[in-house]
Amino acid sequence: MSEKPRLTVLAGPTAVGKGTVSTFIRDHYPQVWLSVSATTRAPRPGEVDGVHYFFVSSEDFDNLVAQDAMLEWAVVHGRNRYGTIRRTVEQAMAEGKSVLLEIDLQGARQVKQTMPEANFVFLAPPSWDEMVRRLVGRGTETPEEQQQRLETAKLELAAESEFDHTVINDDVQRAAEELVSLMGLVPNPR
Repeated sequence: MSEKPRLTVLAGPTAVGKGTVSTFIRDHYPQVWLSVSATTRAPRPGEVDGVHYFFVSSEDFDNLVAQDAMLEWAVVHGRNRYGTIRRTVEQAMAEGKSVLLEIDLQGARQVKQTMPEANFVFLAPPSWDEMVRRLVGRGTETPEEQQQRLETAKLELAAESEFDHTVINDDVQRAAEELVSLMGLVPNPR
């Protein structure tokens, strides 16, 4: 591992499994500090505030943006805002932790402008059909929202060349181990 902890940014299209891969890493690699994003959307079933996201009001999100407290933020799928609270990432890095940000493409582009030395990893689906199956199968969006997300996914897939590395999410454990390896850590889940 390098002396200076590296920031790794994981992004990819909707329903590719960014959250699933990140959860596997959180559960099996305690040496990785996984950033928790703030969002204005309501929690999905099973999501816990402060673990999966910081669920905040639009007013609180506006205040964070106004205070320049966000490392990155974006309106996602034309509806809700998501972002990374700057001080949490800076504190983890100052403590020497390996930091992983799981964010959307817009956020990754913002981080690239302010922290170009970060390691940028694109999580890709094994196929378009599999990505559609995952999105529909999770059942958390209306058919209209699913269609909007798939239209956005086409644009997101075209951005793969902007990243340093691509990991195919064909198997969660394998993808997580490859990502951890790209972070400069030894992939040895407990």
